[in-house]
Amino acid sequence: MAKRSSSSGAWLKEHFDDHYVKRSQKEGYRSRACYKLLEIQEKDRLIKPGMCVVDLGCAPGGWSQVAAELVGDRGRVLASDILPMDTLAGVEFIQGDFTEESVFNELLAALGDQRADLVISDMAPNMSGVKDVDQPRSMYLCELALDMAAHVLRPGGDFVTKIFQGEGFEAYFRDMRSRFDKVITRKPAASRPRSREVYLLGRGLKA
Repeated sequence: MAKRSSSSGAWLKEHFDDHYVKRSQKEGYRSRACYKLLEIQEKDRLIKPGMCVVDLGCAPGGWSQVAAELVGDRGRVLASDILPMDTLAGVEFIQGDFTEESVFNELLAALGDQRADLVISDMAPNMSGVKDVDQPRSMYLCELALDMAAHVLRPGGDFVTKIFQGEGFEAYFRDMRSRFDKVITRKPAASRPRSREVYLLGRGLKA
């Protein structure tokens, strides 16, 4: 059997990616990232009707869209991103830079006395392609998301974050294990195989 050329391999990868892009367009989802959360949901049943969900780094709104559908009319989705996002039914949106304290406080104020059942984060920095620059930026966002989760989750609440394997990953994993009853790693099929991204799920915030 002839060895597949690198160009045909690249074509196959592109074809695989297109599957999710086409599917999202056909099914009315805002992004291919929707299928990452949907696959996690299928395995782990994180989102239930009536829940309060906080979505960090939400634009263009794929994860918020999935969350809003799953929590239903009795639930609540509070979302934030530095980029603008078109209005989504059932989603409250706060635009601003999550690394700034003012935006952090705005999210806390919007929640009020309500505690979140789940915090989800698909945040990633603008990638430069330089690993030594991108990895610390990415880890910083992960740390902020975990800090937010610790502030707003009810005891027993759950947390999902995108994280890139590399410098700081093991220490972050240990930090999550100290805060949650269980920590699970997921690599959804919609996540590009060559990407270092995985998702960490913290189940059951310790009181």
